[in-house]
Amino acid sequence: MILLQSHSRFLLDTLLTRLQNIEKAVELDCHWAEFDDVRYHIQVTMKHPHIVLLSVSLPMPPPETVFLSGLPAGAIEAIKTAYGSVVQILDPPRDGFNLTLKLNLSKLPTDEEYKQALLVKIASVREVVLGAPLRVVLKQLASRTVASDIDPLVALVHRPNESFFLIPHAEKVTMVFPMRFKDSIDIILATSFLQEFVDARRTAGLNNAPYCMWSPTPPLELKGAPDEALSVNAGFVTFVILPRHVEGKKLDRTVWCLSTFHAYVSYHVKCSEGFMHTRMRQRVDSLIEALDRAKLGVEDARNNATQNRSFKRLSLKEARNHSFN
Repeated sequence: MILLQSHSRFLLDTLLTRLQNIEKAVELDCHWAEFDDVRYHIQVTMKHPHIVLLSVSLPMPPPETVFLSGLPAGAIEAIKTAYGSVVQILDPPRDGFNLTLKLNLSKLPTDEEYKQALLVKIASVREVVLGAPLRVVLKQLASRTVASDIDPLVALVHRPNESFFLIPHAEKVTMVFPMRFKDSIDIILATSFLQEFVDARRTAGLNNAPYCMWSPTPPLELKGAPDEALSVNAGFVTFVILPRHVEGKKLDRTVWCLSTFHAYVSYHVKCSEGFMHTRMRQRVDSLIEALDRAKLGVEDARNNATQNRSFKRLSLKEARNHSFN
């Protein structure tokens, strides 16, 4: 299984290239999009070559989720904690975007290792923003507490107009992912993949992994969720996260893996589909080669039979003898 990287590789490469050529004062204006409809816009002017404007557009939230000023709950605090004085939040953001950050490259630390780590963190702005509310809940789980003002059923956006759900408790956090796919083949492969995913959890080497369950119908924990959010075609996946899963450095990895779980499944479904297509093409090619070899063998046999035929001219006496026989 391949886990998706938390940082945008293109954004990281762009920042590193800009940092290496900051004295050239070259303008930069670039748009791109990544999975789950997260879009980026990065801009640098010749007048201020050390200032980078980074805008991010998030997936459209469904009605059951809560966005504050166009951002998930806790996103502003998460940005300030992660980036410090290097990054400034512009209010309002650029048109068509949920967030615009002003990066001052001259304020980056001089230590190369720390600088690289900070740039990777900036390139992980998607994780910082979208994972902010999940991080708050899992931090409370690590301390075995539950905020008094938190809802018993929390909906968080992870794809356009789609959400997953948290049921927070002091000793555990239950997470339920409604799984939807557009293509009929993807639905079949995803359903099979998720059932195998659950079975793999029972192997001896994964005893410490979060408890996992798949069901074709909504689990009882989703009682009270809107009907639109429960309309699925590939079932529901449930994870039970315990305090040991979010201790120390495990927290960042857990937040990223859970917030991109649907993308993780979609990636492996498409890889499986591509692998099967490749195998089928190879099988068809091998059958065609076998048929071609058989066809050439029949033609060679016919040619050899024709070449081996010989005719002997008989004398008149021999012809008469053959005719009477």
